[in-house]
Order: sequence, then structure tokens, then C-alpha cells
Amino acid sequence: MSGPIELIVRDRVARLALNRPTSGNSIDVGMADALMEASVAVAEDPCIDLVVLTGMGRMFCAGGDLDAIAAQPERAGEVIARITVSLHAAILRLARMDKALVTLVNGPAAGAGLGLALLGDIVIAARSAHFTSAYTLIGMSPDAGTSWLLPRLVGLRRAQEMILTNRRIEADEALAWGMVSKVVENDDSGSALDEVIAQLRRAPAGASGASRRLLLQATEHSLAAQLEAEAAAITLRGRSAEGQTAITKFQENARKARQKPVLSEPETKIPLSYT
Repeated sequence: MSGPIELIVRDRVARLALNRPTSGNSIDVGMADALMEASVAVAEDPCIDLVVLTGMGRMFCAGGDLDAIAAQPERAGEVIARITVSLHAAILRLARMDKALVTLVNGPAAGAGLGLALLGDIVIAARSAHFTSAYTLIGMSPDAGTSWLLPRLVGLRRAQEMILTNRRIEADEALAWGMVSKVVENDDSGSALDEVIAQLRRAPAGASGASRRLLLQATEHSLAAQLEAEAAAITLRGRSAEGQTAITKFQENARKARQKPVLSEPETKIPLSYT
């Protein structure tokens, strides 16, 4: 799939790239619709275990396409509604799918781009990335899940500062605040992504999916409700063929490790006295 969203699947990993680089990967109706279509495709494809979301070109995502919104001022509300319907459907699909999501923030993220960047289970930020709310600056309020995700990651007070003052957060500060998982040099982003993918793929996809669902709903549940959800989820994992296979494999590896001969170290003679 190409166009506003580039979709490439290789070795059971889907790479979704926002593909309007000359417009800063800003989101118009066409891109929002394409992202919704792509999110359904990757979520439902049994041959995909892991999804990566990134941007083409210099920016990750500049937010909504202001040119498209301002082109017909009398229809601005209608255009925004069309964008958010598809964009928010895509975000929900990516958040709820049974597959881990990695966001590789290759450059600046603003507005809706901030929400998309924060959506990942693992967020890798290139050194050139920075994060800005930018909503109130243009007389708008947050979308793309920003008002839900940001306070949960950085706390209400910092979220208020970011959204109300449009303060720009550089990559290292985003790491310190807990907005991103790691910061890498621009040239190292590919190898950093490969390393994270390798780490995530050590676990069965179903286990990752069940875990991310529990984490997503935890803030909405009481402790008792979350314990019930955990019990139900881990019981289903235990009944699944994937879960049973993973347990058996883990036990076999542990047994082999115990059976490996331990090389004895040369005896060290300790002198009884010094002269």
C-alpha cells in the first residue's frame, strides 16, 4: 500500500509511514482515511506480529493540515470532523490490536502528531525530534488522544503546561519526562529500531497483545476489577496453544542451561603470611 500512508510488511513486521513529507506529514482527510484503512489491515492480518509507525522525510507529523482546513473557512468544522472521525478510529484500532506498536519519531511531532507519537508501547525518538502541543496557538483544542495520553505519561501539571503554553519539549527532556522510551542519534535510529523489534519478538505476539490491553485499561479499573481482568487474561493464555508452547520452550531452555558443564576455575592459593 502506498499513497498518504506507506505500508510495508517484511518478516511479520508491518511498517506504517506517514507519507506526505512535503507537507510535514500533516493530516488531511485523505491521510486520515488511509491511516484508518491501514490500521485495520495490520490489526487483522494474522501474518503480522508487530507494527511500527513512523514518518517519511524530515518530520514525524506536523498535525492537522491547516491549508486544507483554511481553504474553505465556512466548512472548517466539517473538514475537522471528517479528519478526526477516521484518525480517531485508526488510533483506537492501533491501541487495541493484539500486537505491539513501536513509534519511531524521526523528527518534530506537533498537534495530532504528538498524540500519534505517544501512542507507541515503545517510543524511539531521534535526536532531531521535538514535541509540541500547538493546539491553543491556532485556537484549537487537543485531539488524537493527546489529552488522554499525555497526563498519564507526564502527570497533569506538566500536561497542562505543554497544552496551554505550547512549550516545545526537546528529545532529551521528553525522555526525562517519560514521554519516550529512548533517544538515539538520527543515524542510529534504524539500528535502535531493529534492536527493539528483536526484543519484542522474543515474546509470543498473543502475550504482548494481552499485556498491552491490561495496561491500557488499568487506569480505568479498580484494583479488584484489574485483578479479575488479569486472572481472565492469564487463564486464556494458559489455555492457548501459543502459551503452552512458550512455557514448554522456556522449560526446555532452562533445563539445557542447568545441564551445561560448569568449567572450574583454577585454584587460587592464598598466602598465610607476608614477609
